[in-house]
Amino acid sequence: MKKITAEELETVQKDACIILDIRSEEDYERGNLGSGLHIPLQKLEGRYQEIPKGYPVYVLCHGGEQSMDVVDTLSRMGYDAYNVEGGYRGILRRQLEATVAKADALEEKTKDIEKSIIKKFRKPIWRQFTKAIKEYRLIRDGDKIAVCISGGKDSMLMAKLLQELKRHGQSTFELVFLIMNPGYNADNWKIIQDNAKVLGIPLTVFESDIFDVVAEIEKSPCYLCARMRRGYLYSKAKELGCNKIALGHHFDDMIETVLMGMFYSGKIETMMPKLHSKNFEGMELIRPMYMIKEAAIKHWRDYNGLHFIQCACRFTEHCSICGGEKGSKRDEMKALVSHFRTVSSVVDQNIFRSVHNVNLGTLIGYHKGEEAYCFLDDYEERGRGKKEADPSEQEDA
Repeated sequence: MKKITAEELETVQKDACIILDIRSEEDYERGNLGSGLHIPLQKLEGRYQEIPKGYPVYVLCHGGEQSMDVVDTLSRMGYDAYNVEGGYRGILRRQLEATVAKADALEEKTKDIEKSIIKKFRKPIWRQFTKAIKEYRLIRDGDKIAVCISGGKDSMLMAKLLQELKRHGQSTFELVFLIMNPGYNADNWKIIQDNAKVLGIPLTVFESDIFDVVAEIEKSPCYLCARMRRGYLYSKAKELGCNKIALGHHFDDMIETVLMGMFYSGKIETMMPKLHSKNFEGMELIRPMYMIKEAAIKHWRDYNGLHFIQCACRFTEHCSICGGEKGSKRDEMKALVSHFRTVSSVVDQNIFRSVHNVNLGTLIGYHKGEEAYCFLDDYEERGRGKKEADPSEQEDA
């Protein structure tokens, strides 16, 4: 099989070749080479005739693996096909390395990113961030917060927001930008570190062997991995003298969790803005991006020309969609919420508000810890009191 490196591709005359990008629509929109032919892998069958002959064809995927089969097929069809080693991830790594190597350009890039948070994205991001901090009392004077960074867009933005709050806010607190390397491949790990440099985030790194531990798990390795990572982060944060850990969950994560509980667990639960740890005494989990919508995060990322690893996990790094196993229940909820937003501009906000405004008098049952309640427990007693209003009657009226 013929190959070409990301470095060699930079020297190729673009009008004398075909660069075939087979990544997903979402990945392509987030970043591409600005020239060439884009046909997602899942749509490539039956569309090979769209690829002009008579030119070298350089096939580009995310990491350089999926493109191999396409190169074999094209070669059998008579094309002069080459596999781009390392894929778009390799190209991204080279671009980041070039930015990091130029001190002046790096400093200017960091300043522009910080300025965009306060100005361009003041309403959808900064105000929602500070509102959540105040409304849920997430940060107090004297806190030492471990900002848990995964390398994705959410945790990286959270780190910048907390960094800006510490610089310009009124509270006195400490931050540790904590990242664990559970076994990332070299390319992903380098991209994560270089993105942190571009953003001006000083990382505190520690190692673990989580990927090796869950490597043999066939069913839902993501669930076990997430639980283990949370435990490692709590433990390391406490070792560093922190009393809180901050996670990058956002508005969409919260409403998706509410819907998943209703549809698949038969219960109403939510992702809380803060929680006391059950296993690590004195530790608390906070979610500072609780009110920030994912669309705003994506807009901030794209506006600043940032490219983050969607999922640096070795098990899903070849997937076009991450943040849960492909085809997961959370993916289903994302699609459902997306549909809701085409129907009404307030449906998602109403889901969010609903768990802030629960009418216990209209619930069949609920429980708080070991305490359980059924509406029949005091039904007769309430009947002797003030007449109860039926929400369905109000709706009909």
